[in-house]
Amino acid sequence: MSDTIVHAIQDKYAEDYSWCYGCGRLNENGLHLRTGWVGEKTVTVYTPRPEHTAIPGFVYGGLIGSIVDCHGTGSAALALHRKNGYEPSDDKEPPRFVTASLKVDFIKPTPHEVPLKAVGTIEEIHPKKWKIHTEVFANDVCCAKGEVVAAVMPDTFAQK
Repeated sequence: MSDTIVHAIQDKYAEDYSWCYGCGRLNENGLHLRTGWVGEKTVTVYTPRPEHTAIPGFVYGGLIGSIVDCHGTGSAALALHRKNGYEPSDDKEPPRFVTASLKVDFIKPTPHEVPLKAVGTIEEIHPKKWKIHTEVFANDVCCAKGEVVAAVMPDTFAQK
């Protein structure tokens, strides 16, 4: 689990769109998930907190769903940002995505108190819609697989 995300796409989101419970940097009670490139894959690493317990020793499945969700939309933003000629290290606001579809399959019980690593593979299915295939690992064991279809955030979401 040595992958450290130096330049996360969420660090570049506009303040109006940085309040998500999963990945919003401005949500003081949120998870603060951060997604970046590691080679051609996307990665998010998160260590569950005590309140993310399902039963003692194991992670609540809803947390895993949240990781897959925010990892997926962040990965789509990374992919479109790169397609537009930018990287998260550039001083350019990236596109924002919303979740059109979320699917999670739980493969093995996920142990608590270890970092979870989401690894994404990106598939463009439309200029404004991307599919992210994600595997969530604990101690290098795949515990869950997920899929997010992410759509470019509609202009109607803009704050007025």
